[in-house]
Amino acid sequence: MSSLSRELVFLILQFLDEEKFKETVHRLEQESGFFFNVRYFEEMVTNGEWDEVEKYLSGFTKVDDNRYSMKIFFEIRKQKYLEALDKKDRAKAVEILVKDLKVFSAFNEDLFKEITQLLTLENFRDNEQLSKYGDTKSARGIMLGELKKLIEANPLFRDKLNFPTLKNSRLRTLINQSLNWQHQLCKNPKPNPDIKTLFVDHSCGQSQPNGARAPSPVNNPLMGAVPKPTGFPPLGAHVPFQPAQAALPTPLAGWMANPSVVPHPSASAGPLGFNPPNNAALLKRPRTPPTNNNLAVDYQTADSEHVLKRTRTFGISEEQVNHLPVNILPVGYSGQSHGQSSYSSDDLPKTVAMALNQGSIVKSMDFHPVQQILLLVGTSTGDIMIWELGSREKLVHKNFKVWDLSVCSMPVQASLTSDYTASVNRVTWNADGTLFGVAYSKHIVQIYSYHGGDDLRNHLEIEAHVGSVNDIAFSYPNKQLCIVTCGEDKLIKVWDAVTGNKQYTFEGHEAPVYSVCPHYKENIQFIFSTATDGKIKAWLYDNMGSRVDYDAPGHSSTTMAYNADGTRLFSCGTNKEGESYIVEWNESEGAVKRTYNGLGKRSVGVVQFDTTKNRFLAAGDEGLIKFWDMDNVNLLTTVDAESGLPTAPCIRFNKEGILMAVSTNENGIKVLANPDGLRLLRTLENRSFDPSRVASASAVKSSAMSTFGAANASTGLSIMDRPTPIPSMVAMNGDNRNLVDVKPRIGDESMDKSKIWKLTEITEASQCRSLRLPDTSSAMRVTRLIYTNTGLGILALAANGVHKLWKWTKNERNKIPKATTSIVPIFWQPTSGILMTNVISDANPEESVSCFALSKNDSYVMSASGGKISLFNMMTFKTMTTFMPPPPAATFLAFHPQDNNIIAIGMDDSSIQIYNVRIDEVKTKLKGHSKRITGLAFSNVLNVLVSSGADSQLCIWSTEGWEKQTNKQLQIPPGRVAAPVVDTRVQFHNDQTHLLAVHETQIAIYEAPKLECLKQWVPPEASGLITHATYSCDGLSVFVSFEDGSVGILTASTLRLRCRISSATYLPSNPNARVYPVVIAAHPTHINQFALGLTDGGVIVVEPQESEGKWGTSPPLENGAGPSSITAGATGTTDQAQR
Repeated sequence: MSSLSRELVFLILQFLDEEKFKETVHRLEQESGFFFNVRYFEEMVTNGEWDEVEKYLSGFTKVDDNRYSMKIFFEIRKQKYLEALDKKDRAKAVEILVKDLKVFSAFNEDLFKEITQLLTLENFRDNEQLSKYGDTKSARGIMLGELKKLIEANPLFRDKLNFPTLKNSRLRTLINQSLNWQHQLCKNPKPNPDIKTLFVDHSCGQSQPNGARAPSPVNNPLMGAVPKPTGFPPLGAHVPFQPAQAALPTPLAGWMANPSVVPHPSASAGPLGFNPPNNAALLKRPRTPPTNNNLAVDYQTADSEHVLKRTRTFGISEEQVNHLPVNILPVGYSGQSHGQSSYSSDDLPKTVAMALNQGSIVKSMDFHPVQQILLLVGTSTGDIMIWELGSREKLVHKNFKVWDLSVCSMPVQASLTSDYTASVNRVTWNADGTLFGVAYSKHIVQIYSYHGGDDLRNHLEIEAHVGSVNDIAFSYPNKQLCIVTCGEDKLIKVWDAVTGNKQYTFEGHEAPVYSVCPHYKENIQFIFSTATDGKIKAWLYDNMGSRVDYDAPGHSSTTMAYNADGTRLFSCGTNKEGESYIVEWNESEGAVKRTYNGLGKRSVGVVQFDTTKNRFLAAGDEGLIKFWDMDNVNLLTTVDAESGLPTAPCIRFNKEGILMAVSTNENGIKVLANPDGLRLLRTLENRSFDPSRVASASAVKSSAMSTFGAANASTGLSIMDRPTPIPSMVAMNGDNRNLVDVKPRIGDESMDKSKIWKLTEITEASQCRSLRLPDTSSAMRVTRLIYTNTGLGILALAANGVHKLWKWTKNERNKIPKATTSIVPIFWQPTSGILMTNVISDANPEESVSCFALSKNDSYVMSASGGKISLFNMMTFKTMTTFMPPPPAATFLAFHPQDNNIIAIGMDDSSIQIYNVRIDEVKTKLKGHSKRITGLAFSNVLNVLVSSGADSQLCIWSTEGWEKQTNKQLQIPPGRVAAPVVDTRVQFHNDQTHLLAVHETQIAIYEAPKLECLKQWVPPEASGLITHATYSCDGLSVFVSFEDGSVGILTASTLRLRCRISSATYLPSNPNARVYPVVIAAHPTHINQFALGLTDGGVIVVEPQESEGKWGTSPPLENGAGPSSITAGATGTTDQAQR
């Protein structure tokens, strides 16, 4: 909550306490977490109200927050346990032991065992350590003293133990003061005003005898929550942006109370056309007042001067259009009209007009605000492109490159020297399309000036933030173009767009700032900012701190945007629990006005949205584009864009809302259009395209006007003019952010290259980089292999049940720790010398089935090798616990993605057990396979578990009710014979929908939950059987290992082989030894690095040569699409030819 919310809670707590609402007081203390009432806590402990004690504590801390919290909960539960034993209630004691105390066994197993042994004693005081335990009352008193010390020492309780000093009945006093103040300003004040008059805004007017003479400084919670005891400075007080002279200095409190009088063509661009009042023009153009409360509309006469002016984009002044380059004059269309017309869902762009092959993951897009068939795109590899949709031509393509690294700070230089890559977080045009900005995931923003066609020039490069720059926007405070940025360093900064000089730094967020939204209302410029902890703040262009501190719905990472005419405010975001919200705000009350229904739950990423035509909202969610009418909370319609969309696609309307760009799974873009958009594209496809764009103004204008009709151009807007609400849009941060930065992947090769494409064959050690990890243990076959989640370690499990761990640590050669073949990692063992060794029940360890699963924080590994399942501490290698002895034996383990206490355990009897570690209980058993389980994968987007078995069968299970939804038998390719028992592995793609199935005879891509086979690849018989395969971390490649020792790299979208690595590149020549990789693991952030676990016990790390940076190039696509299925014969022929 905000500081204002905190103070309000204290006032309410005092009021409730004075009014004797005791239960409500303590409920609010607990739910707000602002004040820990030690006296109330003492009462509950003294009375032994243990459930209430823990419930109250839960508002301030949890068991595993820190060691103080753990000790607090342990002491309470231990006391409850001892009291049950003292009462001879052994059943209760056992219940407490299992439900409350077992959680601590993971941290101190010996202590838990000792506590358990107390059950065997007739009197627990026979235990030496408890011999001085007295009666219950004295024991509680001693424990209470210990608890108070722990609470005072716990940093989570800091500043929460003392209630602020308040005068009695402070809330009542403030309400009375407000009531008196409001009615003192009234033209006809009442002698004894009713308190109910505070329930609504009080204003003066002919029909309101009690109207106030001036606006209240607190009549607007969203923008009025300004802790400035000395009042509000006049607008002219803020430099260097001096506002135009106003008749009366409007107080800050009113800046959001009324509709905007300036158009806002882009949320990121901010307003343009802030021209001084043109009284002469107003006299020439009489206006008819509106008949309702909607946005006022200009009803102008037929001979008004504006109809004689040439077509221009809406929201840009006459002067600006006169100075636009001739090559980016606006394109209009006949659908533009005055007023808020009656739109239907048929006006939405729902027809796929074209598909563009981008070559890497699309992160952000923005249509040019004037030439609206130009699409700016930024990708995960740092590339930026400009597409001309009429010709489907890529006008500009720039790779990530720091223009002048020497002027960057040393941390930036070090960061880019060790890993010269960055992802685009945001691209955005300024309002007239002459500049665009790019925010990168590493420190930098770059501003380009665009002069039409392929003429793109470097303008500014700014080291804006420490770490990732999460958003960038243009604003125009008082006719001075500025750049607003925000970043991982929790700051918002404002820069001069001409010189690059920093104007302001705004501090106050306590988490990385996720997005910014500049805006303009009633002669006041301001910026909304949102952070990843769900906080929303607002700032003036001054150094006075934030003016607003609110929570986004669900504490979500949120983007905010106004609709096209600036009168309605929306936000959309996703919280850490995967819950998404799209809402409209009531600006005058600072509250959510309406919440739109229909968004799904997700595991990663933040849902993106956009608005258009002052009427519709759109969001990319669940592989669909979802649309809402702004005035209806229920879903209007959905579009799947002919399938192929990721779970959370990036979407973007063009300004007029007739086109929409959406990112696809195949690293491409689909452009959707409505009927007007289709006509526009068809017309432009038929005209020749000149990249230089040097056609005369009359030619461009004539083409646009004759084809589409004269658009209703608007004149230069002044503060006195009300803009015409036209079918335009304001866009939110239409990005598609990933959790990790990835290295460049080169795609989209030219036509010449595609004609001469050939398979990349790597046959010599000099053609790639490889490193065999040091190992002093016995040479036993590696059965399981995984990178740690940090990417700085590799964990292997050998057939003898011994785990081996390697770590890349910080040293002189590796100052910024990084997993690389150029530096040998440490073979990690604790000082105790113990090994993490599984219990093995089989006489022959080579025949046992091994499995393991690593916790998300790399702290624990759960593992089995035919015997009991063991839980190991990754730091100490100690065995925390063992459970579930065979038979049946565990053959595969997978943590539930949303609850680490739930584990799916595949068994050798073909069942799957859903096991709750915390309570040591099997929740349910799933039966659907006929042979042992060989693979498990959760999708927390679809809420399903996929299982694969040695019976070559796939099954889908709902994680909500654990019922089986469907199953599919893998089709063995013609001419191939599968072994009667063969491992089949499954892995979800990053989109959590597409499923990689790995069988010794094939690689296949399925779409869950229906298990429809989308693609299949069968290797040539000369390669031998497939031993293992995995997606690369970005999901763009599939690494496949074979029995002949070779490794293949496939393009994931087409399952086409693009590179083959011979075993000779990483294995010494020994014709007598048959060594090959059993398992392959992909690095979690380096897209081209993988590790191999070998039959001789070795682990090899492989990556391409630095000069190459990638594994070959993708084969050309026929007719723009890859094969959906490859038969055995065709595949064999194709791959043999590629050899």
